[in-house]
Order: sequence, then C-alpha cells, then structure tokens
Amino acid sequence: MAEEAPGTFQHSLQVANLAEGAILIIGGNPLLVRAGALYHDIGKLIGPQYFTENQAFGINPHDQLSFEESAKIIMEHVNRGVELAHKHKIPDQIIDFIRTHHGTTKTGYFFIEKNNNHEKEIDESLFTYPGPVPSTRETAVVMLADSIEAASRSMDKKNNETFKKLIDSIFQQKTEAGQLDYAPLTFRDITLLKEIFLEKLHNIYHVRINYPQKDS
Repeated sequence: MAEEAPGTFQHSLQVANLAEGAILIIGGNPLLVRAGALYHDIGKLIGPQYFTENQAFGINPHDQLSFEESAKIIMEHVNRGVELAHKHKIPDQIIDFIRTHHGTTKTGYFFIEKNNNHEKEIDESLFTYPGPVPSTRETAVVMLADSIEAASRSMDKKNNETFKKLIDSIFQQKTEAGQLDYAPLTFRDITLLKEIFLEKLHNIYHVRINYPQKDS
C-alpha cells in the first residue's frame, strides 16, 4: 500500500493512531483497533487514483464520470477490501472493520453534487454504502477516527476552534444517521472520545493552544 496507494497508507496510519489512543482511554482492545484501522481501506488498492489522497498533479479521473459512476467506484472499495481480505485469509475480526467503517452513510460529495445539479428525484441507494453499521466499541471508534482524520486534511484553518467544530459535527452526523445505534458507547465514552480526538489532532498538526497574555 505504501507504494501503490501512499496517500491511503498515510491516512490509515493516522487513523490507527487516533483510534488506538482513543480505545486505550475508553476501554477496549487496542491491538485489534490498530490492526483494523491499518486494514480498513485496503480496497483502495484497486484503483487508488480514484481516491483524493492518492491523486497527484491535479488529475482527477472523476471529472470524466457521472456522479453515479463516481459514487459506485468509491463505495466499491468496501466490498473489494472484503474480497482482498478473504483472499489473503485475514481474520473475520479485522474484516469487520473493512465492512463497517462507512456503515450506511452516503458518499457525501457526489450525493451533494447530484442534488445540486439534478432536478429529478434522486435514487439515494446509488449513493449509500451497503453497511452494516458498527456493533462494537472498536469498529465504532475506527469509523469515527476515519471520518475525523479524512475531514481534517481538507480544512483550511487548523486550530482548536475549527477542530472542535469538526469533531462535534462528525459525531452529530453519525448519531443522526443511526451509525452508532448498535455500538455499545456511553455518553461518557462519547465525551471522552471528543476530548481524545481533539488532543490527537493537535498533536498531528502541531497546533498550539493560545495562552492568555500576562497583564503588564
């Protein structure tokens, strides 16, 4: 992956760091989380150029495709990842992370673009991942870490305030979309996860907290 999909490789490393740090605090299996995070996107090895983190020189193959075609290619990385995992006899516990890391969410960008450029009724199933949603603490944490890490890369301003807004927004989106309905996370867990992810993003981007100035 480091050679064929370097952007995905770096993304997976950061997701692993975020998720492992989080599960160590709220309780769970850190080794399982790290392994699951490192393997969650292996389906992107098939057609890595279709994923933004691997695109270079401003070339985007989606420019030549319809929104439906692009969404299908993006969503297929889940099933392709499962197929690769089975082929190489990766344990089912790890495959669960591949299956669930997008749950039943939508391919946001292409779904929104379709809404903005089409007046007819849209078949939402063409833009919706097959699932299932996470059902363990570990798979839920990797889903959240995956979304937070990916979204943080595209932020123009990276500071304490923007990180907090990003994290709150992603937790709200996942909750409202029912992605955490079957994950055994308590309200305390969610509060801790938000704090941990915020600290980890600070570490990744080396953001310093602004300290108050001493009165003269």
